[in-house]
This record gives sequence, C-alpha cells and structure tokens, in this order.
Amino acid sequence: MKVRRANSREKILAAAAAVARETGPGSLSLDAVASRAGVSKGGLLYNFPTKAKLMQALVEDYLRAFEQALESARTAGVNGESPLATYIKLSAEHAEESKPSASWIFSAIAEDPDFLTPIKSFRRQLFERLKQETPNLRALLVCYLAIEGLRSMNLFGSDILSAEERRLLISTLLDIAE
Repeated sequence: MKVRRANSREKILAAAAAVARETGPGSLSLDAVASRAGVSKGGLLYNFPTKAKLMQALVEDYLRAFEQALESARTAGVNGESPLATYIKLSAEHAEESKPSASWIFSAIAEDPDFLTPIKSFRRQLFERLKQETPNLRALLVCYLAIEGLRSMNLFGSDILSAEERRLLISTLLDIAE
C-alpha cells in the first residue's frame, strides 16, 4: 500500500509540475492537477491537503533535483573544477531558464508562512557544504550572494542585465572561484 501512495504522490507532483509549466504556478488549479495525474480530487487532497502544500512539495522536489544535478556535475569532475565553480555554472544554467511570475510564492506564503522553511534550510545546508569545500570564505560569500541575487532577479522578473553583462558576471565569478 505504501508503494502505491508514493507512486500516486509522484504522479501528482509530475502532473503539478507540468500544469505549472503550462499555466504558471499562480494559475495552478487542483482540479487540473488531479485530472492530469489521473486521480480524484480527494486523492490529491489526501496527499496534499492544500494548494500551498502542493506548491511546497514542488519546490522541495526542485531543490532535490538541483542537489542531484549539483552532485552529478561534481562527480563528473570537469578538470579539477572547484565545487564553488560547479555551483556557479549549474546555478547560472538554471537562472537562464525562463521563470513564471513570482506571485504564486506570495500566495503560498500567505496561506502557509512556513512555505520558505525548506528553501532556507536547503540554502543554508548548501552554503555550509560549500564553506567546508572552499578555502576562501570571501570568494564564497561574493560568489554565493551574486548567484542568489541573479536567481532572485530572475524569479521576481527584475533582471536588468543584458546577456553580455550576465556572461561577464558568470565569468568573473568563475575567476574568483578558482
């Protein structure tokens, strides 16, 4: 029975991610997710009692995927590249992907103030891990905060950098990281 619930949960998350990509997370409808996942709305609500919980699970899923991508890139070990450089490259790639409006984040936070807890926890753990692996704390601070600033500008639709300026920033951060 547990395997069945896990599969149902995974199907719902995959469906929610697909619907969110198509309509934007702010327009995500529980009915559309249930329909796409092939489950009843009751089945969806059993796994995710609120839309905010579903959105939180989507974010946690994204963070796990980012962590796995980071680990894969690190184990591939591009010519002795530092862990910080790997983080910068992967984060820059993710920031390049188009993002929907951040309004869904505000509604999720309004419904559940703890919505950001897993994000904060993930970022803190990632920073601590990079801190252990990066001998120069100043370089880490500059690079980490620049990447998170880039990520935030993207998320909130306030990116003012041209493609050339973005490439220059990433190149400079990679120089600092090495």
